Amino acid sequence: MAESVTRSRTGRTQSKPETPGRNKYTRKSGIPNLDSAAEYSSDSTPDSLSENDTNGGAGGYAKGAALKAELGATIKAEKAEKAHIKELDNPAIDSSHKTEFGGSLGMSAMMIGFPALMYYMWIGAYFYDGKFPTPAADQSWGDFFGHLVNLVKTHAYPSNRAWTIYWYFGMTQMAFYMLLPGVYRKGQALPHLNGKRLDYYCSGMWSFYTSIVLSLVLHFTGVFKLYTLIDEFGPIMSVAILSGFLCSTIAYVSAYARGATLRTTGYPIYDFFLGAELNPRLFGILDFKMFLEVRIPWYILFFLSLGTCLRQYERYGYVSGEAVFLLLAQYLYAGACSKGEHLIITTWDMYYEKLGFMLIFWNMAGVPLSYCHCILYVAQHHPDEYQWPSWFIGLLTVAYLGAYYVWDTCNSQKNQFRLEDSGKVQERTTFPYFKYGRIANPKTIETAHGKKLLVDGWYGKARKVHYACDFFFALSWGLITGFKSPFPWFYSVFFAGMIIHRARRDIERCRETYGDAWKEYERRVPYLFIPGVF
Repeated sequence: MAESVTRSRTGRTQSKPETPGRNKYTRKSGIPNLDSAAEYSSDSTPDSLSENDTNGGAGGYAKGAALKAELGATIKAEKAEKAHIKELDNPAIDSSHKTEFGGSLGMSAMMIGFPALMYYMWIGAYFYDGKFPTPAADQSWGDFFGHLVNLVKTHAYPSNRAWTIYWYFGMTQMAFYMLLPGVYRKGQALPHLNGKRLDYYCSGMWSFYTSIVLSLVLHFTGVFKLYTLIDEFGPIMSVAILSGFLCSTIAYVSAYARGATLRTTGYPIYDFFLGAELNPRLFGILDFKMFLEVRIPWYILFFLSLGTCLRQYERYGYVSGEAVFLLLAQYLYAGACSKGEHLIITTWDMYYEKLGFMLIFWNMAGVPLSYCHCILYVAQHHPDEYQWPSWFIGLLTVAYLGAYYVWDTCNSQKNQFRLEDSGKVQERTTFPYFKYGRIANPKTIETAHGKKLLVDGWYGKARKVHYACDFFFALSWGLITGFKSPFPWFYSVFFAGMIIHRARRDIERCRETYGDAWKEYERRVPYLFIPGVF
């Protein structure tokens, strides 16, 4: 497989993890090269072969007809292969023909089961001292479940205050998205829109830091204490869950009402879960997918951790090292998503995934209010109950910063390569800036259809380095709280299963799309997650 060196240009930052160099889906054709077909001129086709050239008579004519038929079949197969490549590249076509998540039945179970799990973990965190809720010795299972339902009704009722807090935050972030300074970037070419590139307005950095300043002003003036998010967690979680279902329903009905559906199957539950519209927008500026993936989940996690630190300072006169560690972790992640917002537009979620329950509910409720149990445990317990030695917290912080550097530069290399490979020069040296986030003159592997796979930088060492870093983050969030409660470890366990599933899915898709070029990439870079280890 030939290796070429392409000229990179400028820019960096991070975005959600995807497959290296996937700018456009292509696959090496299994059909022989047809360049030689051009040698068949009008004077040298099988129909015009002379009797002398073909041993004369019917035998010569039969040979000529056979050659013509073979050539026609080859050209037809080549056209079919090209059509299949276009299908792989077109977000308007479901080329996988596979049922996801167990179909309608599996999706129904997920839509019921995950909210129930969120309530179960919340009850354990707030009413069972971080332990699994189980029936008391003299309590029947019926009484136990009735007790759980009663706790939800009395302590997680979606109050007017909770609706106000959640939607004031959401509407403010929407206003910040559209009104604060930012930059415009072009998305990937959409084949079903004749190659049109949508404009994306990226104001994440201004939104993030403006939100921090505003929240601190509200806190210290007494207008809104940030630890209210901890005190009102149950009602806010209920509002988030209901809002996830409500917004998913609006998105689904709106797509059909406006005739904007794409890749629908005719199965309502399936289409509701995966979505019916690809690029829904507000006023032509606010892209709902980008808005939900950046601002809502990660900003909520950051403010939960900030509220925890402020609560500890008011209660104890100091902030524990564990709470500071979690605040740093959430700041780095939310800040990275904000500074790298302009590169998120190259990801699979933005290009292919539709806006349905999966993306809406997960970002509005699932991520911020289930990944947060490490923060809730620290907020609900005295530091003496989970205190680590200072040296351990310092060591874990150093390791975390090292993993963050790899994760940030890894994602930056991948997405900057995508942008530059498509001819766009877009440098943003937003804080924190790392020079290694851009590879000059990167080594690449050419695919059969002219696209390139990045095989340099971190992606020259392992194919999914960013997943390893993500898992280390999740592991650290649980570890910093100790081992007295299982709920802070939910994110670690859940994320481990998710990245294994996603890695297998990505590998299968890339093998189909890039063919021999991907096999060559796997040969050159045999390690998947950790260079030299795994």
